Amino acid sequence: MTAPEKPAYRVIGTRPVRPDGIDKVTGRAVYGADVRLPGMLRGIVLRSPHAHANIRGIDASRALALPGVKAVITGADLVPPGKTLADVPDLASNLMATTKVYYRGQAVAAVAATSEEIARQAARLIEVDYEVLPAVLDVREAMLPAAPILHAGLRTRGGDPNTQTNIIAHHVMAVGDAEAAMAGADIVTVEGEFKTSMVHQGYIEPHASTATWNPDGQITIWTSTQGSFPARQNTSAVLGHPISKIKVIPTEIGGGFGGKIAIYLEPVAALLARKSGKPVKVQMDRADVFEATGPTPGTSIRAKLGATKDGRIVAAIADMAYETGGYPIATPANYATMVAFSCYDIENLKMDGWDVVVNKPRTQDYRAPSSPAAAFAIEQLVDELSEKLGIDPLALRLKNSAREGTRGPMGMPYRRIGHEECVQAALDSDHYRSPLEGANKGRGVASGFWFNVGLRSSVSVTVQPDGTVSLIEGSTDIGGTRASLAMQLAETIGVAYEDVKPTVVDTDSVGYNDVTAGSRVTFGTGMAVVEAGKNLIKEMSGRLAGAWSVPPEEITFNAGTFSAGDKSMTFKQAAEATVGRGPGLTVSGSVNAGFLQGGGFAHHIVDVEVDPETGKVQVLRYTTVQDAGTAVHPAYVEGQMQGGAAQGIGWALNEEYYYDDNGRMANSTYLDYRIPTTLDVPMIDTIIVEVPNPLHPYGVRGVGEPGIVPPLAAIANAVYRATGVRQHQLPMSPRRILETTDAMKA
Repeated sequence: MTAPEKPAYRVIGTRPVRPDGIDKVTGRAVYGADVRLPGMLRGIVLRSPHAHANIRGIDASRALALPGVKAVITGADLVPPGKTLADVPDLASNLMATTKVYYRGQAVAAVAATSEEIARQAARLIEVDYEVLPAVLDVREAMLPAAPILHAGLRTRGGDPNTQTNIIAHHVMAVGDAEAAMAGADIVTVEGEFKTSMVHQGYIEPHASTATWNPDGQITIWTSTQGSFPARQNTSAVLGHPISKIKVIPTEIGGGFGGKIAIYLEPVAALLARKSGKPVKVQMDRADVFEATGPTPGTSIRAKLGATKDGRIVAAIADMAYETGGYPIATPANYATMVAFSCYDIENLKMDGWDVVVNKPRTQDYRAPSSPAAAFAIEQLVDELSEKLGIDPLALRLKNSAREGTRGPMGMPYRRIGHEECVQAALDSDHYRSPLEGANKGRGVASGFWFNVGLRSSVSVTVQPDGTVSLIEGSTDIGGTRASLAMQLAETIGVAYEDVKPTVVDTDSVGYNDVTAGSRVTFGTGMAVVEAGKNLIKEMSGRLAGAWSVPPEEITFNAGTFSAGDKSMTFKQAAEATVGRGPGLTVSGSVNAGFLQGGGFAHHIVDVEVDPETGKVQVLRYTTVQDAGTAVHPAYVEGQMQGGAAQGIGWALNEEYYYDDNGRMANSTYLDYRIPTTLDVPMIDTIIVEVPNPLHPYGVRGVGEPGIVPPLAAIANAVYRATGVRQHQLPMSPRRILETTDAMKA
């Protein structure tokens, strides 16, 4: 393991100001709730008070009779031509229930009126006849043969086609013979069952969408979304409307973390606009966000590790059940089988993943989806194994670390990765080398992994007569990607960062861009930006060739300067000479960077103190180490690392969806659902590791997601060191700490 040599860059690696900063601090930035259109109506959604019920009928006559009400829609408005209510696809039914509700808070009707107050009053006048059914809330109970069935037509993918079930899919991944390896005479084993609850992404801005539907069929939607193109595509699918007749304009976004990938309000606002003939805005309140959007799955994970006495992990087994909420989506457990052991080089693996429906909101991604819960289980077992073997927990991880050539999540060997470097940096850190003294204190560590997704991106670049360039892109900017993309373009074409003007535009103004998720934008859209920059250099070289009377192939470009023989011009001079006195110049860049790209690793160290009287866990010190490949904007990288750690602290210690027996969420406000405040989180120290990603021109790895993977296990390991009690369930709230430690005392 040798430290890679870092190339010398002019722009990449600096810390310039963000181009959208002034708009955001002055209030000029337009978010979803800020959209105002002439004649605009307000929409309100009526939501189910039951977690599981058949809908026997809906009567909206009293609502429609209320003065000021202009339109009411129900699930019947989503029925495809020539079909019935039962034929509405799951995606549409999740937006507006048809014959059945699958979770409390599911939309059943919506009203558009001249004011929000009238719309709310009208929604209360809609009468829904429910037949209440038993709710299924626990993932393991939902898997039992005797459990109430949510979807009569659901059969386990690849299972018995004649058996009704709540199990959507059973994912199996096996390498070698884990059972046989585990049974070896000299093998030391550890095992346990670990549970996590549903948690929310915790974005501050609620969902908001505004729509117009013109008589010619043109729909325009302003919305807070992580992906305007997928929002357009899904809205087209739900409405059965031509995609060419839908334009989505992304507003600024007040956080997403995966929770604003799915659509919830866009088709609702559009249908209300069509019925009323007016623009309609629909926005959620906080309870709607909690109860009716997509949290991350709750889980139950049973796992076992086996290692030789000198610390070589030879076998791993895991059985992982993931909730998907009320609708079948066969991905969370599949992801889990790919990420659970991705930090380690283990020859014998056996994993079973189960995607299971329960009467809770349809789950969605949350920053490194499926990986934090898997790490909560596996990283605690690695810690337990280190204690049992008498080996330092970081030394054990280093000994078993995944490295270049190790089998990766999809079965292909890793290319150059940085997990070893992260663990070594943690070992060498001041934090890990410093003593932790005093009663009720403990130090924990944990590793984490998440994919880098590439997917599809398109940008266009226009040269201005003064030598500045306009960068047009369609990737929602959540974490500062306007800056990171502008920096890559500036590096490629040799201009100052300040000379690149990035703009996020609507779906009619740029080529297709996939969602801002999967840690992909700085990586994937960055590749499109680099391609556009190279295309721009080629076009300008062609123009200079004519002016200089030399063949284009004789012109070279280096560090922002075009040269041919004794002639040379900087990029700015060339722009002024060609575009300033000639035709305009616009180029594009488009890439499909694939599904899995490189991979990102993180390692965290945390010190805690546990109050034995109250059970409160206080985080004393926190250090996060992460491989950024190449840190394009180090300050943004540090912010992503710190943000992931802060969210992980909340997930570990306080956050959970708390349901009563009837499926009612009892804590759907920020008063009761406790995300961390400044009083809960210390200064989070960061150590950026740079192991360049060979799949990106500048070595970039996505950094948005790996940082949320280690905290759950790292804090659990620290709590164990402080109390002597291993925590198998999240959150580690004061109540749960007291219950588990008191049980040990008894």
